[in-house]
Amino acid sequence: MKSSRLHLLIVALVFVSRSSSAADSTSTATPITWNAFIDAYYTRNFNDPSARVNQFRNFDVNENQITLSLADLTIQKQVQPVGFKVELGFGTTSDWINTAQSTFGTVSPSLANVMQAYGTVIVPIGAGLTVDVGKFVTHMGNEVIVSQSNWNYSRSYLFAYAIPYYHTGVRLTYPVMSNLTAALHIVNGWNSVIDNNKFLSLGATLNYSPTSTTSLVFNGIWGHENLTAIENGDRDVYDFILTQQMSDAFQVAVNVDYGQAGTILGLALWKGVAVYERYGLNTKSALALREEVYYDPTDYTTGARFNKATFQEYTLTYEYHPYDPLLIRIEGRDDFANGKAFNSASALLTRQSQPTLTVGVVATF
Repeated sequence: MKSSRLHLLIVALVFVSRSSSAADSTSTATPITWNAFIDAYYTRNFNDPSARVNQFRNFDVNENQITLSLADLTIQKQVQPVGFKVELGFGTTSDWINTAQSTFGTVSPSLANVMQAYGTVIVPIGAGLTVDVGKFVTHMGNEVIVSQSNWNYSRSYLFAYAIPYYHTGVRLTYPVMSNLTAALHIVNGWNSVIDNNKFLSLGATLNYSPTSTTSLVFNGIWGHENLTAIENGDRDVYDFILTQQMSDAFQVAVNVDYGQAGTILGLALWKGVAVYERYGLNTKSALALREEVYYDPTDYTTGARFNKATFQEYTLTYEYHPYDPLLIRIEGRDDFANGKAFNSASALLTRQSQPTLTVGVVATF
């Protein structure tokens, strides 16, 4: 299976290279382009967990070992007025996302390494309605799967537990005004290629920029999903993001999430807030700080197994670009809980905090 996936990646690269060359030789053709990156990390957990796993984390899970997080290849054609995007992913991040798929939806082996795959057409209505059909990453949250697009290397609790990773369905995007864009998402649910019930979910986005330095985003998703054995009602999440450019070097962002789901035990809810600051030291380096509180009172999303679970984390990230295609991040993080949530050297001992140090490297091609 692994060798066949590698063969698929090689074939795709050869195909794209030939297609790009053919397109370049034809002036009227829209070229097919590609880009790729490799993301790897090493994390030291100072609790010395016996299982060598960082608890309650996404993607930076392996402790005291070098890990290939994601090898990614994206092939796309510019929308004029029809285009497409196919993103292939290999590594522990891709495996992690598809574990969610097997939990929440129906596994499709042929799509196990497809991070995104969708066709796009611009319908000539008003300013132009963009229609995407296929599998695409979620519209929810301030953070994304691709680490170099975030300010920190590790992911927040909001990213890990409050929102989905991806959807399969239809996405409609329309520029209402020059500073306001709206989108409607009609999808099979959360992290599912094939729907796990007869109900679709609806998502919405409003992206408003009142000034050139301020961005306000509202995201929502609503649907009757039954993602767990005890869930039997609607699952709704509301997501708010504020981003402010304070100066040429300093940026601030705030992300607030509120979610709820009907279960046979009553209403489960989760909520949290994350505050981000990023300061550019110079053209090659920057510092980023994230402070976060995540509240899971019914232990529904985290499965923490202690009453009214509350998590906090503080993350300080130093990033350095020795060359444009190479990004190095050194990150110190400490997680805290209101119960003994984190493993230590003995399986019988748990702790209320989890200090870690991570080095992440991303090479872009």
